[in-house]
Amino acid sequence: MPLTDRALRSAKPQSKTVKLFDGGGMYLEINPGGGKWWRWKYRYTGKEKRLSLGVYPDVSLKAAREKRDAARRQLAAGIDPGEARKAEKLAQAGAESFEVIAREWHAKFSPGWVASHGDRIMRRLEMDVFPWLGKRPIADIRAPELLTALRRIESRGAQETAHRAMQNCGQVFRYAVATGRAERDPTGDLRGALPPPKEKHHASIIEPKRIGALLRAIDDYEGYYVTKCALRLAPLVFVRPGELRQAQWPEIDLEKGEWRIPGERMKMREQHIVPLSSQAVEILRELEPLTNRGIEARPNAPRFVFPSARSRERAMSNNAVLAALRRMGYAKDEMTGHGFRSMASTLLHEQGWNHQVIERQLAHAERNAVSAAYNFAEHLPERRRMMQAWADYLDALKVRAEVIPLFKQA
Repeated sequence: MPLTDRALRSAKPQSKTVKLFDGGGMYLEINPGGGKWWRWKYRYTGKEKRLSLGVYPDVSLKAAREKRDAARRQLAAGIDPGEARKAEKLAQAGAESFEVIAREWHAKFSPGWVASHGDRIMRRLEMDVFPWLGKRPIADIRAPELLTALRRIESRGAQETAHRAMQNCGQVFRYAVATGRAERDPTGDLRGALPPPKEKHHASIIEPKRIGALLRAIDDYEGYYVTKCALRLAPLVFVRPGELRQAQWPEIDLEKGEWRIPGERMKMREQHIVPLSSQAVEILRELEPLTNRGIEARPNAPRFVFPSARSRERAMSNNAVLAALRRMGYAKDEMTGHGFRSMASTLLHEQGWNHQVIERQLAHAERNAVSAAYNFAEHLPERRRMMQAWADYLDALKVRAEVIPLFKQA
């Protein structure tokens, strides 16, 4: 029920914080000390946030509702009201500083990003760039000053973070140039000034005999059944770990033997088709009665193939597969969840499958500018044959003592 002025005037502090809800996510928070704060709860890119609307009675019920409605209009336009307020305060405090323009750039482009990606960028800027460059007029920042800030990051051994911070700063500078608030992007002058980041390799098992032992260990795994199914499916589909654990039943057609991952969950932001071998379909059919039930009572809830052990409305933890591998005795420098991709790529290339077919199934970025338009169905018949042959090969590895190539591309 909406609040009334009379109810607000009569509301008294309690021993614990009290919340009086008005509607549309707005409520009055009364703390034990007597303070009364208007708050608005909202979600931006799937993340729950709160915005302060002022103190009662300085901000009346009517005024708080007007502020809430204005913030809702921003949200409908794809703008994070909280970030917009921060940028506005910074703009009022001074001229066009680096932080003001960086937050403006972030607010403009982050609606098109995966939420976690946008959060990482802002956290990187807040921790490593804003403390030293945030208040500086962006037009006055020169390459040596930026390099000093980046070397602070490098000095703690975070070379990759330093390169990513420089990339983000370059995007902010170019946005400032495009909007007439800076003349040039100084990051171009820093090319070669930072040592290249150490190349990272995800630990992976690629020797056929050891792969067979790993597959047998997975079959013997006695932990959470959903995690076991994820472990069994991972080598058969070799998608990225995040794509696997976020899989949802409406994306999977068991009759057709196909999993279509929507673009918003893919690194390349394009839909990806995963042909399902008969072995993969069998695993999913075993799991379906457990995790794809009770949908009628929860029509709007996500239908995760691999839900969390604590809540079916949350995906399995990103550490679940990794932790299971550790329980099975595989150290972090031996095998990772991402290692199933390296495993498949290495052996499929060794056994003669077409490089383009493998790369398309791995959903890697298209390097050829001539064919830069992503065709999610490209090479699909060949990919279907390859995925079934790969699954048959893995089955054979579990039982053969001497491994010989079991398939080649026709």
